[in-house]
Amino acid sequence: MATGNGKSKRKKSGGAKWGGRQGLFMRAVKFAATVGVWAVVAGCCVIAFYALDLPDVKDAAGTTRRPTIRMLDTASAVFATRGDLYGSAVKVRELPKALPNAVLATEDRRFYSHFGLDPIGIARAAFANIRAGRIVQGGSTLTQQAAKNLFLTPVRSFKRKVQEVLLAFWLEAKFSKDQILTMYLNRAYFGAGTYGVDAAAQRYFGKSAREVSLYEAALLAGLLKAPSRYNPLASPDAADGRTRQVLKNMVAVGYITEKQAEAAAKHPTRRYRPPATDGRYFADWVLQQIDDYVTLGASDLTVTTTFDPALQRAAERHVLATLAQGGANAKAGQAALVAMSPDGAVKAMVGGMSHADSPFNRATQAERQPGSAFKPFVYLAALEAGMRPDSRVEDAPLEIDGWKPGNIDDKYLGTVSLARALAVSSNTAAVRVAQKAGFKRVAETAGRLGIPGTIKPRPSLALGTHEVRLIDLVAAYAPFAAEGRAAWPYAIREIRDPKGNVLYRRQGSGPGRVVEPSEVAEMNAMLAGVIRDGTGRAARIDRPAAGKTGTSQNHRDAWFVGYTADLVAGVWVGNDDGSPMAHVTGGGLPARIWRRFMEDAHSGLAAHTLPGVDGAPMPAGAGGARVARDTAAPKEKSFYERFLDFIQSAN
Repeated sequence: MATGNGKSKRKKSGGAKWGGRQGLFMRAVKFAATVGVWAVVAGCCVIAFYALDLPDVKDAAGTTRRPTIRMLDTASAVFATRGDLYGSAVKVRELPKALPNAVLATEDRRFYSHFGLDPIGIARAAFANIRAGRIVQGGSTLTQQAAKNLFLTPVRSFKRKVQEVLLAFWLEAKFSKDQILTMYLNRAYFGAGTYGVDAAAQRYFGKSAREVSLYEAALLAGLLKAPSRYNPLASPDAADGRTRQVLKNMVAVGYITEKQAEAAAKHPTRRYRPPATDGRYFADWVLQQIDDYVTLGASDLTVTTTFDPALQRAAERHVLATLAQGGANAKAGQAALVAMSPDGAVKAMVGGMSHADSPFNRATQAERQPGSAFKPFVYLAALEAGMRPDSRVEDAPLEIDGWKPGNIDDKYLGTVSLARALAVSSNTAAVRVAQKAGFKRVAETAGRLGIPGTIKPRPSLALGTHEVRLIDLVAAYAPFAAEGRAAWPYAIREIRDPKGNVLYRRQGSGPGRVVEPSEVAEMNAMLAGVIRDGTGRAARIDRPAAGKTGTSQNHRDAWFVGYTADLVAGVWVGNDDGSPMAHVTGGGLPARIWRRFMEDAHSGLAAHTLPGVDGAPMPAGAGGARVARDTAAPKEKSFYERFLDFIQSAN
């Protein structure tokens, strides 16, 4: 009994022990199941919450982007693009097999077998990241990346990741794999402002994506990881190294053989280089004006401009070369140039030594004192007041209310003609001429020819103390080259939408005649004398030309503005901080830049006469009623206010 009872007790005790363990296990299972259920419920709630905030997916294949603005030059060739650059939409079957294969081998090798998520890829990326202690790989599929490109922002967040997965599932259910790959290739960013594989091929190789070689296909695929780092234009060595890695990836997957990869790597396609002409300052100036003519929306625009690439190349070459040769010794750090036809069509523009270093446009944004380059308006006012080029004026010291202007070299010629005083740029003579003509008349004359702003009629105005922009000063000289007709500087001829519809087309010819023909001839003769035997001798070219030098106080600014019958151009040299240069005058660096540019600009062109220069008369029929000097514009309105009134009346 005792033995039996003992056994019985031992069995009972063991059963109780087992039952206790089993109960603990069952409780743990129930707890885990409860937590799991609540986790699933919570996950579903999170997914449902983020699903409510999903973007509209009705236009998955549509275009959602910033508009592209393409600018055409005078030969209808694209010279600049602003906004996001997109090429034409391409389908996978239209591309060389090497291109989608290179992308798949590098970005998503299991694309055609997964369901939008790649568990193997996620696990591999997680392991690599844990091993490295930082994020070195991503587990996103091409479907997820397509969803992000189509619908979401690049901002990293848990919400965006959840929505990315949901949209990837939707894409997989709605579209075929080829369609998803097509969407991805047409929307992915490839660097240099290009979106889509066709835009990238055009940007980097100057050809359609349908025509790329094996090496080019691998290069494009390699850009997807880091478009800026592997940009072939900015970092060719890094791009080449990345391309070779993509070729190895294609070998590993079996898309190409090792021999094919080696052959492609040995003979990489020469990468396309955009035209040497920069013109970025000009393009920026155009972009600032577009919304004055059309409403900028989501639609692409094609803008036909007055830009002449040959003249732009000449302008850039001579500005940079001349300052490289003499700028350092002269303590001159910047320069600008504007060239326009006599009707105001701007052909070339240099806004500084380097747009990459400073996009500030010194031709259209900087206001500086023009110095003696303002004097043509003084002498024109004198002619209109009844004086003549051979009228006599004193070149001698003077004082006006305590102000004592002097000549730049402290030398005086005594009594000279107006023509000679202008040629040698006498300051004291210019002040006396302005005093006789009337300072108010001088201010009104400058405003009538195109100098904007409120011009104060004070004695120092005769020496160019009213600050101007280079582009306005050049335009104000245009009437002398255009038989007395004023010019508004312009760059836009026409604006069209993607369907070719004309949204804007320039019409009209400007504000009309502002200088009498006889006085145009007299001014041309006097300004030609500046180049022939005056301060602008360094600007002499092999055809009729006229112009004027200008130097502001303490040599802070040096100018030369001149013209032929075909082209008006102006040059400014100085420093951004206004610091003085080493005795640089308008007859030095600016005149040399102007001469070299104008020689190139007129190469191969017949020489045309300028009325009044070398005995050339005004063209027949160039008469007309006298200009209404005192009623040319309301005194309270600036030149550009009158311009806006003209546009409104034309509409």
